[in-house]
Amino acid sequence: MPVLPKPFFKPPFWQFNGHLQTIVPSLFRKVRFDYHQRERLELPDGDFVDLDWHFTSPQRKKLVIITHGLEGDSRRHYVLGMAKAFAQQGYDALGWNCRSCSGELNRLLRFYHHGDAGDLRCVIGHAIENKGYEEIVLVGFSMGGSLSLRAVAEFPEDVPAQVKKVVAFSVPCDLKTSVDTLSQPNNKLYNKRFLKKLGEKIRAKEKIFPGQISSEGYTGITHFHAFDDRYTAPLHGFKNATDFYERASVKPFLKNIRIPTLIVQALNDTFLSGDSLCYEEARQNPNLFLETPDVGGHCGFVIAGSEFSWADKRALAFVERGM
Repeated sequence: MPVLPKPFFKPPFWQFNGHLQTIVPSLFRKVRFDYHQRERLELPDGDFVDLDWHFTSPQRKKLVIITHGLEGDSRRHYVLGMAKAFAQQGYDALGWNCRSCSGELNRLLRFYHHGDAGDLRCVIGHAIENKGYEEIVLVGFSMGGSLSLRAVAEFPEDVPAQVKKVVAFSVPCDLKTSVDTLSQPNNKLYNKRFLKKLGEKIRAKEKIFPGQISSEGYTGITHFHAFDDRYTAPLHGFKNATDFYERASVKPFLKNIRIPTLIVQALNDTFLSGDSLCYEEARQNPNLFLETPDVGGHCGFVIAGSEFSWADKRALAFVERGM
């Protein structure tokens, strides 16, 4: 499918660059939306993930499953906004939390990562088998976009018929170049914040698994490549960071997608490189749509004076109208 024409989206005039369009919503956007129930889903390997449900209709026919980004959770502004937008259109909404992201550390030594959509597939299966949903839409942001895409692209023949569409925003489709981009001086703030939050979890794990994981010298880690080389790769069965980036990137799998899927990447997203803009993949797969607005930042897309973001509206439009 050809790359879609550039959409008209205009952020508030004072959010005049990608950094402001990323940071301001993260700090100040508020969405009034409540989940009705938290459910703990036990996983096959003995770990768990926590699911936050909002029920709109007693029939429970339509569901949007929203996946947060790296070190996010189900209460991030972009998750709540998307959940509320879909709820107003009659969907139940599920914001689920990756392992260790719900406010309680997960049980196992491992965490979660960009290349493991197994937990999301468990969540989807649970929604179908135990809740009876007949129509499911996947929406993901950043790492959550990678997981949502991977959930339908990695084993396309096994995707349940109930999963109808996917929408993914601000996705690091090529992990190596995205890590390199985050390591640039102008992204030092984001890099430092992510590593600080991850370091807190490493220290917590060290107390539970002494001798199996260590935080010694952690303050010397200033870039993701070093973190992934020391922690992500060995904890999740990869040889090293380079092996992780190659095998965990979703870009090589996009050709396999068989259901209508929209990827939205803002061209001023400071987290992403040009290699994450999958133009050729979109041109070669009739089920894959790519939209590249000039502005929006990373998981931003704020509209002045509106509780809903442009991303909320765009996802609904694609799901309801197909374009």
